[in-house]
Amino acid sequence: MTVGHDVMPDVPEAAQSEPLSVYMRRWWQSVRSGELGSLPIVFGLVVIAIVFGTLDATFFVERNFTNLLLQMAAVATMAIGIVFVLLIGEIDLSIAYVSAVGGVMMTLLMRPEASHWPWWAAIGVALIITTLIGFLHAILITKAGIPSFVVTLAGLLIWSGVVLILTTQYSSAGTIRIQDPIVIGIANDFLSPLWGWLVGVAVVVGYALSQVQTARSRRAGGLYAKPIALLAMQVAGLAAVTFAAIWYVNRDRGVPTVILILGFLLVFWTFVASRLRFGRHVYAVGGNAEAARRAGINVDRVRILVFMINGFMAGVGGVILASRLRSVATNSGGGNLLLNVIAAAVIGGTSLFGGRGRIVSALLGALVIASIQNGMGLLNLASGPQFVITGMVLLAAVLVDSLSRRRRTARGAT
Repeated sequence: MTVGHDVMPDVPEAAQSEPLSVYMRRWWQSVRSGELGSLPIVFGLVVIAIVFGTLDATFFVERNFTNLLLQMAAVATMAIGIVFVLLIGEIDLSIAYVSAVGGVMMTLLMRPEASHWPWWAAIGVALIITTLIGFLHAILITKAGIPSFVVTLAGLLIWSGVVLILTTQYSSAGTIRIQDPIVIGIANDFLSPLWGWLVGVAVVVGYALSQVQTARSRRAGGLYAKPIALLAMQVAGLAAVTFAAIWYVNRDRGVPTVILILGFLLVFWTFVASRLRFGRHVYAVGGNAEAARRAGINVDRVRILVFMINGFMAGVGGVILASRLRSVATNSGGGNLLLNVIAAAVIGGTSLFGGRGRIVSALLGALVIASIQNGMGLLNLASGPQFVITGMVLLAAVLVDSLSRRRRTARGAT
């Protein structure tokens, strides 16, 4: 059964202690066979930074870097749900308007002139509604046998209509402001410098402990593990990037609170996808649904749960978007939001063919999308060129995925 984790092939126990040079040689062989991992995305980020930094020096200003983090937060959050959907070989074209439904419902429930629900109850109900929407989509896909493309395309039309109905029914202007300071603060508040550094330390220490635990578990199971030298370099690299970013944003307004929320979601869903049985089932269904069914996996149950996760994450993204804009309107969920969310998952390295990808793909891809749009905004490019450039980047990511998949097939890689 094909499982799409980006890991090195298992080797005999005798090879567990091979030096870094041997590991790197094996890694290079895997790259040549089509296991590109995060290489394309890292290369792309470097190119984007060089191009836009050269064309407009404002791209590297502290305030713009903080704005870039804020711009990518909602897209990355929703892209996590799309990563799960793509891993099982499905698609969701309605996620942008499902997120809008969540944001609108939260806002309506908190209106002072109406029910005036507390913020936590309004957010909870909104997330339940979007999760149930995902459940409804999944039932139509699994039980009625309708392709996910058709179901979610219909959902795009239905939920965009629902957003229009709700916003125009309760506001003649079509815009409803959020007045709760806690909800507004979700995407507009910042951590103090001290808390920013403490969060950075926690991220680095947590990553180091997880990598050490993974290496120990693999060695205990007779599997190949990364050399200690490589683990040390990875931890040092993460520490350098993390602390540099924190130092930079602290020169402006500090670490955005929403980045802390996004980080928690990334860690949680990464744990689900990589450490739990459900996560292994997701990869198995995406790799070969029929083989997974014969192995005893309840394929329909996995698909239903995945679309519910997707609906939940759409709701969280909708709350973040509404908070950042401090309102919801008739155009909520519209524009290029759907394109950006799906593009973030694909550009980050999640395969459109199912069974391959990681949850962190959502973050990496969203960073690319946000960087491109931020840079084009600084250059005052019109919407037309922005769509063209974003589409070309998405096409390039799919082309890389397709070519690497062909190479893996030709070399007999799993």
